[in-house]
Order: sequence, then C-alpha cells, then structure tokens
Amino acid sequence: MPQLPDDLDAVAVRTWCSLALEALGRERAEIDAINVYPIADGDTGTNLYLTVESAAAAVEAVFAAHETGTTAPATADAVRAMAHGALIGARGNSGTILAQLLRGMAGVLADGGDAAHLRLALTSAADAARQAVAHPVEGTVLTVAAEAARAARGEDPDLRTVVTAAHEGARAALARTPEQLAVLGRAGVVDAGGRGLVAVLGALVETVTGQAPVRGPRTASGNAAKAPVTVDGGSVVGLPVGGTPVEGVTEGDLPVAAPGELPLDCPEDGGAGPAFEVIYLLEARDEQVARLRTRLDALGDSLVVVGGDGLWHVHVHVDDAGAAVEAGVEAGRPYRIRITHFATESGHDVRVQAEPAQRAVVVVVPGDGLAGLCTEAGATTVIARPGEPPASGELVDAIRRAHAREVVLLPNDAALRHTAAAAAEQARTEGVRVALVPTRAAVQGIAALAVHEPDRGFDEDVVAMTAAAGATRYAELAVAERQSWTMAGICQAGDILGLIDGDVAVIGADVPGTARTVLDRMLAAGGELVTLVLGEDVPDALADALEEHVREGHLAVDTVVYRGGHQRAPLLIGVE
Repeated sequence: MPQLPDDLDAVAVRTWCSLALEALGRERAEIDAINVYPIADGDTGTNLYLTVESAAAAVEAVFAAHETGTTAPATADAVRAMAHGALIGARGNSGTILAQLLRGMAGVLADGGDAAHLRLALTSAADAARQAVAHPVEGTVLTVAAEAARAARGEDPDLRTVVTAAHEGARAALARTPEQLAVLGRAGVVDAGGRGLVAVLGALVETVTGQAPVRGPRTASGNAAKAPVTVDGGSVVGLPVGGTPVEGVTEGDLPVAAPGELPLDCPEDGGAGPAFEVIYLLEARDEQVARLRTRLDALGDSLVVVGGDGLWHVHVHVDDAGAAVEAGVEAGRPYRIRITHFATESGHDVRVQAEPAQRAVVVVVPGDGLAGLCTEAGATTVIARPGEPPASGELVDAIRRAHAREVVLLPNDAALRHTAAAAAEQARTEGVRVALVPTRAAVQGIAALAVHEPDRGFDEDVVAMTAAAGATRYAELAVAERQSWTMAGICQAGDILGLIDGDVAVIGADVPGTARTVLDRMLAAGGELVTLVLGEDVPDALADALEEHVREGHLAVDTVVYRGGHQRAPLLIGVE
C-alpha cells in the first residue's frame, strides 16, 4: 500500500489530479444529465472532465521533465502546472469556475501543503471564484466551494481532518442547492457544477486518506442521498433532494425531469437566455481585462473571467458572438476561440444540422499562420501554442467540428501520439471512422495534406498521406535554455540548436548559420522540395537568404516559404 502523504507535495498533487479525472470520468454522464443551470445543455460533467484532463496533463508534463533527475518536482511547480493546465483547457461555465478554484488554491499551496495552508487555499479558492463571476448566484458551485472552505476552518493540524471536513461541508451544501436556486428545485436536481466539485474534493480525500469517500451529496438532514434513478430504458433523470433518506425512496418520491424536458431558465426566472456561448483564451494586461468585463457584462450573462499574469480565460453567453470576440480583440490577443450555438427552443432559431461530409482532415498546427494555410486547404485545425499542447478532448471536439463520416487526424508532434490515439478512439465510439497518421512535425502534416484527395477511397487516401509524411524529413531550430549534453556535443545557454528528425545535430551561434548547416546536412541525402516555416519574429530576409543558399548548392531543389505565426521554434524545415 502506498504511503499516505502528510502534506500535499508534488506527488500528492499528481495523484489528486489522476483520481479527480477518474472520478469525473465515472460521474460525468450523471452530471451531464442533471445540468439545468445556467443553460440546460447537458455538458457540465463533460466540461469538468476536460478541464481536469488538461490540468492532469500539465502536471504529468512537469513530472516528465524530471524523469532523468533523482528528485520529484517542487510542490510549487506541480500546483502551478495544475492551475495553468486547467486555465488553458477550461470548458464551459463550470470548467472555467473550476479553473479559478484551482488557481486560487495553487497560489497558497505553492508556499506549503500542510493543513494550515490547505485551509487558506480553500478559502482563497472560494473567494477567487466568486470574484471571477460577474453576478454570483447562490445555490451553485460557488456556494458549494464557500461551504467547503467554511467547514474546513479550525486549528486541527491533521491534513486528513481538514480534507474530510471540506468534503463533508461540500456534500451538505450541495444537497441544499435546490432550496436556494428555483430552477434546480423545479427540476428536482442538485447543482451539476457543485456535484462535480464534490467529486474533485472526494478525490482529494482519497489522495490523503487512501479511502474513497461515499459518493453523492448529503441531504440537509444528514442522510446519504440516493444515486440517480433510471427510468425510460435507463436514462438518468435526477437526484433526490431535501431530507429524503436512502431507504424507502421510490421513483414517485423524486421530483425529476425527464430527458428533454429540463427547464431552460437562465439566472433565476429570467426566461430565455442568450443564443451563444463564447469562450477564448486572452493575452492582455489587467487594466484591459477590467474594461473587457464591463463590456461583456453589457452584452450577455454567465460572464466568468479567470486567470492573471497576462493570460485569461473568458466565458460568456451572448446573442452577438461577434461582438464578444471583438471585445477580446480590443482588450488583447484572443485565441482558441470557441463559439457554441445552444439551439434550444427558448425563442432562438433552431439550426438544422447539415448532412456530414464524407471525409475531412483534422490537423494540429503550431501557429496561426499554418492554421490559416491548412484551413484554406479544407482542414479543421487545432492550434498547439507554446507550452500548451491540446488535450484529447480538444482533438475530439475538432473531429466533431469537422462533421464528417471519415476523418484523417494529423497530430504533427510525436509527444501528441497518445493524446491523438485517445481522441481517435473516442471519436470511433461516436460512429466516426478515424485514421491516425503519425506525423511528428508540422512540415510532415503539410506534405500529407498536399496529397489528400477526398474523392478516392479512404484507405487509399490514408496510405498516400502516410507515405508523403514519411518521405518528409523534418528539422527545427531552437534556443538552448541551459548548458547540457546533446548528440552533437555540449551546448551552452543561448546556443542555437538544429534538431533533425528530433535529435540535436547542429550547435551554432546564430540562426542563419545554423539553418544553412542543417539544410546542407538534410539535402546531402537528396531532396526535391524544401519547406521553410518562419516564426513570428523571424525576418523575411532570412527566408530570402536560405532560398538563395538552396539555389546555389542544389539546382534541382525548389523552396516554399510559409509564415507560421506565434510558434515555439523560430524556424521549421522540411525536405521532401
């Protein structure tokens, strides 16, 4: 049996994220089914799962970076990675609030993980989440978080006592949510976001005590609440509320809502809500975000803006999605923009879903420039920002957006192999035929997309794209962050590294000289086409100089140049 932690160190944070993901994976269908507030769109459980998945992946990346060391990462690194991962991967209203809760905790836990720090962290989390919501409403996850923090107060130095008290306080608060929010009482359900938070806190209890807590909320009278009942062939329709004990509860005792008949009210009894959910990440200064909040608050409701230190996650429900995005553009640089039409019968037009296309390509790209190029070629794109690899849920969403019976997935990064495989498997369970071409670099993806022909047979198309990618050698330039051993020798901080097919092959003093050496080594084995993808700050003069270098030394080789935008590497090179 693994040793139980005396405080929340990095290993405990990693375990917590893993257990929280498992818990939400088990419960997300049930949480989706009771999602009636602020919009009955049935996705709260899924959004929470995807948010925690991103947080867990960020923590795993921190541990992966320490694989060659003898010590675990620092607690501060783990909790900050958890918070950052949740921020960039947050989905929906509930996921955005959870990201702020984790960020509030991380700010305190970075200084220590004992009982005293955890109590402060829970309070900080509840306060931060409430401040992030433009118009806080009681009976939601905000109430559950506040009650968890309140229940954990005291002087007990035992971490297990604090964690257990917080979880029990959250369960009791969750059971009372239908009494605080009318829409929940009418539907006979507890708050979906609050239930998700209870699951996350339950995972923390299991991390610290080694025992999984009782599932579900506690009623106001202290009895354990019954799990969701099933009717009509197994559809989950609701949770008992109030003081009903487990024993003797029958279907007739439950004030449940049948699937498809859940109330569509927005805050309290405000009637029909806005038509669109708009979400984006935003790079902006604090003073710009303050003005953005005011503008978005006037445009719609369910406004939540979380983050800090120049990176923010914006969530709002509006009728004018374009205006919400324009507000972000005026405030800073929005990206990973997602706009969802609720398509309810609440007074808005219901959009008829078009017939799916026969085939589509989904491609991960490292910058805006390549995203535009691939979109023009007909592909659905997912942007992998520096330090922000997409989670499997984001790739599944892209496959859904492609809206095709057959999809070719190009991850363009060896590190995304498992993530892409998980996304492909999920999409297959939804009836989509998915082929994963294991491209390891963006230039391989460009080569594969260039030979894509949707009119030929699926298998034939996949084989041709795989062959084109496999025939493309790839390289990139990077700046060494510290002194280290490489396959090309010892590099110093600030050296320019030329990586060919993933391995350091050249160590240079500047970008132009290193790029020329890399090109010569790659073309020594032959080639017909060189592809150069320039980073955001790389001048056009470099591309001109490299094109001239190729013409002088390799007369039969053509060169194409693309602007990659904001990407990790200053230069990507492909040779076909």
